[in-house]
Amino acid sequence: MNEHTLDTSTTAGHTAALDTASAWWLTALDRLERTTVADPAIKVLQRGIRSLPLGGMRDLLRGRPLGHPVHPVLVQVPIGCWLSAAVLDVVPGARRAATTLTAVGLAGVAPAAIAGWADWADLPPEQARVGLAHAVSNVAAVACYTVSLTARLRGRAAKGTLWSWGGLTAVAVSGALGGHVAYRQAVGAHPAT
Repeated sequence: MNEHTLDTSTTAGHTAALDTASAWWLTALDRLERTTVADPAIKVLQRGIRSLPLGGMRDLLRGRPLGHPVHPVLVQVPIGCWLSAAVLDVVPGARRAATTLTAVGLAGVAPAAIAGWADWADLPPEQARVGLAHAVSNVAAVACYTVSLTARLRGRAAKGTLWSWGGLTAVAVSGALGGHVAYRQAVGAHPAT
């Protein structure tokens, strides 16, 4: 076989595996959109968030002046910090920087979460169901990074790194769920005021 000949069986195998994983993911999301088990809790949470006396802050949190939600902009802080911390975890001598980035990422969660909840409160049921799963994944990520930071501050860098990898996994799932809501379910743009 010529060294320039592409091994199509390997490429086809990778494509088939990716297609299978994609089909599984989309089927799971379709089921999540249709399940009504969390609807009573969703209705109570949405009503509670909408009843908060936020005034003009609500429009700011929802990104109306920008013409699009502000939540995706704000999530860049924790995601960027945590991804950078994961890179630094494999760089010799960069433990302090990874610890700092883990802490800054945790500090950036609150603004992103508040903006996300403000958007979520007005979503229809199918989107709110996926959005709630997105929030649960975020809670898992924050829990992992909190344990990671605690371990790092106590000098247990290996434990901190392992927990941050768990957190990054939860962030990946959360991002996929958030992307589904924003793009596949077409939630997003708000008219500018």
